[in-house]
Amino acid sequence: MDKLKKPKGNGQGIVLPKVVLIVAVTLFVISCKQTTVERTTTNDTEKKVRFEDEKAAILATINNETKAAFTRDYEGWKDKWVHAPYVAKTYMELPDSTMSESLGWQSIDDFVMAYFQAHPEPDPIPTLVDDISVRLYENGAWVSFEQHDAERGLKRETRLMEKVDGQWKIAGMHTTIYGFKTSE
Repeated sequence: MDKLKKPKGNGQGIVLPKVVLIVAVTLFVISCKQTTVERTTTNDTEKKVRFEDEKAAILATINNETKAAFTRDYEGWKDKWVHAPYVAKTYMELPDSTMSESLGWQSIDDFVMAYFQAHPEPDPIPTLVDDISVRLYENGAWVSFEQHDAERGLKRETRLMEKVDGQWKIAGMHTTIYGFKTSE
């Protein structure tokens, strides 16, 4: 038993390294949490900025397509659409109970070209949209809004958008025209 050596000093030599270790671990954990919070805040801010940028680009596409259609700018209108067989365009006019549906790019293009030829004079451009509801899905978006048209009254629209080569384009359009309010 006398071969066992007793620690030198008062036995307090182990306490200081334990305190240093506890302080170091605590500071590490705190710094990790701060970095996570800062990173989350930065990511949230970046996402919000990205969303607002995408929303503005989508709004510009919608308004430019509207202006081109109403001024009979065929090339400007065509540039805002996806040219694929899966695109669709539907109009429902409730005041006169009519509906039109075009399925596929060729059908939409033919419909608009025939409409422009039958109605070559520009229509008054409706008040352009400035308030849209947008749901982003990577390179796609679901957009809805209301618009007031001097010729047709209240319209509600839904647009399916796709980002093609960095540009938002229309892949689907549903328009319901409600007309003008009448006093009852």
